[in-house]
Amino acid sequence: MANTSKADPPTRIRILTLNCWGLKFLSKFRHERLSEIGRQIAIAAEPPEIVGLQECWTQQDYKSIRQQTKHLLPYGKFYNSGVFGGGLAILSKWPIEESSMFAYPLNGRPTAFFRGDWYVGKGVACARIRMGPRTEDVAEVFCTHLHAPYEREPHDSYLCHRTAQAWEIAKLMRRAAERGHLAIGLGDFNMVPMSFAHRLITAHAPVKDVWSYLHPDSSLGSADSEAEKKRGKPVPSADFNITENGAASDGPYNTWRWPESQQKRLFKGEDIPVDGNQPDPKGRRLDYIFVGDGGYPPSFPAPRWTVESAKVAMMQRHPTLNVSLSDHFAIEAVISRDPDSSVAAPAGPEKRGPQILNPDDHGFTIEASTETHPTAAPSTALTTETYDEILALIDTYMLRERSQRCWRLAHFVISVFVSIGCFVGVWWTSDVIYVAFILVLVSTLNFGAGILDGLIGGLFMSSEIRALKEFKWEVKNARRLVRAAAGWTSKEATDFDEEEF
Repeated sequence: MANTSKADPPTRIRILTLNCWGLKFLSKFRHERLSEIGRQIAIAAEPPEIVGLQECWTQQDYKSIRQQTKHLLPYGKFYNSGVFGGGLAILSKWPIEESSMFAYPLNGRPTAFFRGDWYVGKGVACARIRMGPRTEDVAEVFCTHLHAPYEREPHDSYLCHRTAQAWEIAKLMRRAAERGHLAIGLGDFNMVPMSFAHRLITAHAPVKDVWSYLHPDSSLGSADSEAEKKRGKPVPSADFNITENGAASDGPYNTWRWPESQQKRLFKGEDIPVDGNQPDPKGRRLDYIFVGDGGYPPSFPAPRWTVESAKVAMMQRHPTLNVSLSDHFAIEAVISRDPDSSVAAPAGPEKRGPQILNPDDHGFTIEASTETHPTAAPSTALTTETYDEILALIDTYMLRERSQRCWRLAHFVISVFVSIGCFVGVWWTSDVIYVAFILVLVSTLNFGAGILDGLIGGLFMSSEIRALKEFKWEVKNARRLVRAAAGWTSKEATDFDEEEF
């Protein structure tokens, strides 16, 4: 266990992230499961010292977990965002000095009410945790839940949103590391290892994916995914997926992924064991812990924290209901540092070689630059071709949104004239009651739909297009830095006019 005194900051930190699946009214046995999650954290032989929770939607569930863990994790914050709340919470053994909720500028659409991403206001729960008296004895924790993919790439209309969200959290982690603090990013990132968003985060911020760092040959997705098929690996067993691939989602050990017939037997009290040797073609890793400190060499200090271990955790079932505690398992990691380390001396220039590509990206490639990584321009970790692909993605999505805005505003204008026409018709057919009633009903429904489309097109989509412009400027500026570092002339490196934004 790490020493908690201010005079002796910790040399080891145990970190845990868990998607609790705590949707109110929708998740089965929600309160019972989340209460048990709190109990399991409290009775753990080696309890975590920093915990990030996702999909903990209600204050009732959060307070239940806090009540049971406050003797181990006396500091905590439930984060409020959006219409219904983002479901994010952070618990800590050490004091939280500051906290904020950073809302993603691009985060779904209000028209997709059945998906809910826009309404919960997804973003990053940020906490600055003081572990000791020195400047470097600070951990900045970033807990998030990225937008879910509802379609396969490249047909996923939310790909641009997830890319922008990965970009934003990478910036937050990079700034924390460059301040000399320990940056910890954790949560349900809704991405597979070495996917577009994953490589964007690890290339654009000085952080490590703890599982990939310890298991560099771990899977790039489920065994039936295109990425794994191209690697030519055999279908892993359920046990192998847990211990080596970190597959905390969609595996046979999780009862919420079982067929409905098996779940019904389980609910009736039948004990159904799981064979760890059975093939597991569906298990995959969506939950991550990223850690890093020191910024980029040569001007920033070398990293002081190293990854000691990582495992899939919280696999136990509810003691009376016999169901898994969530539809995800947790990821737990231990990081450590030399107790005598302070701010290390600057390291030499870092070379970044090309990374493995994930074929699931359907043409989107993240290639690390082989140029020396200058401190002033961390964006040079990526190539100009990568930034060109991001810009093409933004342009394609912006065309879609501009078209949608035009159609929705046109619908609003047309609805005004249709409603006027209906009222004129009522005037001429007032002696035929049922016709007048139908015209009034049509006018009301038509005008209501028109106003709704007008608000979405005029307000939401205009706001979204402005957010896209900001994202586009940042990407173009990052590409300019790459070109300048590669020796391009000033005119060649800067190929955009700020007035277009």
